[in-house]
Amino acid sequence: MKKLALLATLAMTVLPTLSHAETWAFDVYLDKSKMGQHTFTLTEKNGMQELISKAKFNVKVLFVNAYSYDHTAKEIWSKDANKSCLNSIEAKTIENKVNTSLNGKLDGKNFVVNVGDKDKQSLSQCVSTFAYWNPEVVKQSELLNPQNGVFQKTYFENLGSENMLVKGKPTDTTHYRLLSAPGSKIKLDIDLWYANNKEWVALKSVTPEGYTVHYKLK
Repeated sequence: MKKLALLATLAMTVLPTLSHAETWAFDVYLDKSKMGQHTFTLTEKNGMQELISKAKFNVKVLFVNAYSYDHTAKEIWSKDANKSCLNSIEAKTIENKVNTSLNGKLDGKNFVVNVGDKDKQSLSQCVSTFAYWNPEVVKQSELLNPQNGVFQKTYFENLGSENMLVKGKPTDTTHYRLLSAPGSKIKLDIDLWYANNKEWVALKSVTPEGYTVHYKLK
């Protein structure tokens, strides 16, 4: 009986700390050439979600490094039955040897974002990043860029059903297009695909220079 009581006590101590992790790992292509990887790891624990995003790209032209990008972000999300809201974020980016750091956290009725040591802005209480891993992102009208802190007005278009290859298998998906709101200084044109189980499976975007960036799920 004492052993059973001890096991029950241990279970009560351990179970609340158990977590569930989900990972999206993408190979990233610039036109037809692979330029790197981007992974997202989501862990759920005690009613909160922790998202770790890691991207590393390298583009060579004639064997010379033409572009490099190294980005890591840690996002903590609170979630209730109706919506997900960003609780805090820490991000570091090195783009062509230029370092940028960003942090933000919920402070009362505002989400306060700092970029470097100077720029600071107070946003609404419930903020979302470009959280493509969360299918609810398509309901958002403003998104926070985790690299530069720009809070972008956006909208999504539902382009309907589409069958595409995911990990080599034909898969039924829903195709969305993310666009910047009229009048925005920063233009967005990003295609996203979600499987019928709402899993994010692909992304495609065209750079200002006319190159196509494509995320393929590994």
